[in-house]
Amino acid sequence: MTTHTYFVHESSYIDQPCDIGEGTKIWHFSHVMTGAVIGRRCNIDQNVLVSSGVQIGNNVKIQNNVALYTGVALEDDVFCGPSCVFTNVINPRSHISRKSEYRATVT
Repeated sequence: MTTHTYFVHESSYIDQPCDIGEGTKIWHFSHVMTGAVIGRRCNIDQNVLVSSGVQIGNNVKIQNNVALYTGVALEDDVFCGPSCVFTNVINPRSHISRKSEYRATVT
């Protein structure tokens, strides 16, 4: 049995490997994908998506229904309000793959 230094609600999905810091809390229906990095003492509220490669600093508060897509980096002490969405493509289209055009978003 693995003992974690963080809390994850039983309804959330944590895809391994990822890195979650000590004292962080991940609440209901959230999904942390492979390769995500979450700092210490963060609060990830209900229904949050943390995509692969996302970097979250220490003491970050992410409220309900936030989507953090690949290329997003949140520095220490950042607050994301409810339903905040960061995009990683400047001109998204539904049927055109733009993965080669992902842009970094640092806040």
